Amino acid sequence: MKVFFIYPSAGSQLGFNYGVAHIAAVLKQAGHQVGFWQLCEDVEPLPTEEQFTARLLKEKPDILAFSVVTNQWPYTQTLARWARKKLSAPLVLGGIHALVGAREILQTGLFDYVFRGECEEAFLEFVEKIRRGEGVENVRNLAFAHNGRIKINPVRPLPDVAALPVKDYQSVDFQKMIDAKNGWVGLMASRGCPFACTYCFNHVMVESYRKDLNCSFRQLNYIRQFDVDKVIQEIEYLLKTYRNIKMFIFDDDLFTFDKLYVKRFCRAYRKVCGIPFVVNAHVGFFDEQCARDLAEASCKIVKFGVESGSPGIRSKILNRHMTNEKIIEAIKTVGKYGMHSSVFLIIGFPHEGREDIFETIKLMAAAKPGRFRWTYFFPFPGTKAYQISLDGGFIDFEKMKALKNFTDESCLEFGPEQDLLLKKIGRIMPWFVNAYSDLPVAEFYAEKIKEILAMDQDQWGKAAPDLHRKDGKYSQVCCEKGLPHYAVKYNPFMGVISDYFLNDDPQRKP
Repeated sequence: MKVFFIYPSAGSQLGFNYGVAHIAAVLKQAGHQVGFWQLCEDVEPLPTEEQFTARLLKEKPDILAFSVVTNQWPYTQTLARWARKKLSAPLVLGGIHALVGAREILQTGLFDYVFRGECEEAFLEFVEKIRRGEGVENVRNLAFAHNGRIKINPVRPLPDVAALPVKDYQSVDFQKMIDAKNGWVGLMASRGCPFACTYCFNHVMVESYRKDLNCSFRQLNYIRQFDVDKVIQEIEYLLKTYRNIKMFIFDDDLFTFDKLYVKRFCRAYRKVCGIPFVVNAHVGFFDEQCARDLAEASCKIVKFGVESGSPGIRSKILNRHMTNEKIIEAIKTVGKYGMHSSVFLIIGFPHEGREDIFETIKLMAAAKPGRFRWTYFFPFPGTKAYQISLDGGFIDFEKMKALKNFTDESCLEFGPEQDLLLKKIGRIMPWFVNAYSDLPVAEFYAEKIKEILAMDQDQWGKAAPDLHRKDGKYSQVCCEKGLPHYAVKYNPFMGVISDYFLNDDPQRKP
């Protein structure tokens, strides 16, 4: 059997699909053929209908499988309609969107089957049964329509990651992906997260699995780590097989969850590799010993999910319980050991007011992370934060359907004044952080944001497109004068301290 995977990432960032890569490896191990196509402008222009269907006819798959996140669902429907015109093979959909959207997906009539959750074992069973001409109606994790009725089967226990083969890199043009990402290569050393943040899919996954399996969180074994030796072997394989690797980035939800695992990994890593790497941490699972271990193994960047600088928003809306003091301490600890800190921020939460947004800005100004990356809040269906947004009457559903990412704009409506403020801060947040900091450029940027805040909608519409050019111009002057500051770097929604992009950036040419 040949399975051809489609991974739509239109208007979004290029990323490696770990789930599909593992499923592809399982299928290959069982003797099946696999193809893969990621539709992302960072790799190549999006195909026309003619180009898309021509590729499908050339591949001749027995099963066409899509892996989809919620923002890509509208585009995915277009692709499925195109495929239906030319292809008789069954269409299957999995990915994050399938977990909560199985019924909606099947009601469109565009897909024959939907897979929910982690499906390495389930999908292999499905493919094997299709190959043998057997019925698939009892395959766990599967949802399908039969005689006008939708059946959603319960999930099976989560896969044992120790039993999974190494991810399939051959089916992807992985070298092209490395080059498109300037040498940054994603890895995962674990699956799962111990937290239940309202805006994240982890609590949806856990609740779905616990309900179907009638088990506790502990019995679910949600947090699973790949064996250190296997992770090291994978790294050695990548270094031997591909060129231009400059940075490894671990996309685990929480790499620092287990301090003993971190120590074992760091000891093993520094024996075989000196390439810098990036990890996700949590201020509650990070201390000096962890920082020391990471630094000694060439860790370059430690990332923290802070989301909001408002303690009220974090506790009441996000279910994130940490103090601003603890956040600042963690960021300082990263710097103490010579690493670069990175902070994830979100603006535009339901019930977030003007002062809450400025608390986020003031926290960044006080903490001075190496960089901060911001997005607009997106209410993923099925999450608790979606329900909070829905109950508050904040969601613009037409805008929500049109959004392909979380960085362009918000799909929540707060009224003209707040909506305009979110656009301004979302466009040029580094100026606001500079203005509220004790950096020597604070006064200059305070004047700039004063001008921005005074603009009405029409004035803002005229000024906004030129702000990134101005940011580059102001940054250059500050650099020439030796004045530390934050500037928009690497993508339109990231502010980076000048000390880093002038001195420590591994992508910077000598």
